[in-house]
Amino acid sequence: MRKGGARRVIKSKSKKISSIDYKKILLNKLQDLDYAAGYLTACYEEGIDVFLLGIKDVADAHGGLRSLAVETSLNWENLYEMLSKDGNPRLSSLSSILDNLGIEVAFKKKLPGSEAA
Repeated sequence: MRKGGARRVIKSKSKKISSIDYKKILLNKLQDLDYAAGYLTACYEEGIDVFLLGIKDVADAHGGLRSLAVETSLNWENLYEMLSKDGNPRLSSLSSILDNLGIEVAFKKKLPGSEAA
């Protein structure tokens, strides 16, 4: 050891740092409907724009927006627009989307001191 307890770090040229594709990992995890439901709950708690992005992520994990549009009888362009950051989907459209994805919405009593979403 050197003075002061510092150690010398030797970098090896043979070790490469690999990047991790978080989106690929996320989409894989979102195929599990229990995980997807928890993910959407967390997204909703962050705000409507994050929630809509979360729905797109879950849709991507289950065949993509085009497939979802066909299954829900919604126009693909309208579906893409309604799930955008500035989207404003109708409750009936969200219900159809979530139902098709195998996700249901549940309401519960707000705990005292909880902040509104």
